[in-house]
Amino acid sequence: MKKTFKLEHPKIKVPRVVDSVKHEIKKFLKRERAKALPAGANYWRFDCKFGQSEETAVAITLPTLNSHIDELVDNNILTIYVELTAQPVYAD
Repeated sequence: MKKTFKLEHPKIKVPRVVDSVKHEIKKFLKRERAKALPAGANYWRFDCKFGQSEETAVAITLPTLNSHIDELVDNNILTIYVELTAQPVYAD
């Protein structure tokens, strides 16, 4: 998933738009985790990049994604970029 979210909407307030963005990310993760794993893989790992734009995105851990979104919104930044890539993990 590579997506740029605009948090401005003429009729919907920013906190509700942020909630819908977080929900969309959660739905994507649930859908990806439900996919069949390749042979020998134990689980899915998600590589995550986050920032104001694709050019300024930095790698972060998935559990900190919501706090990073909240941090940008608190700084009145109304455009966010999220990139999530599923990787199978093979345990020894």
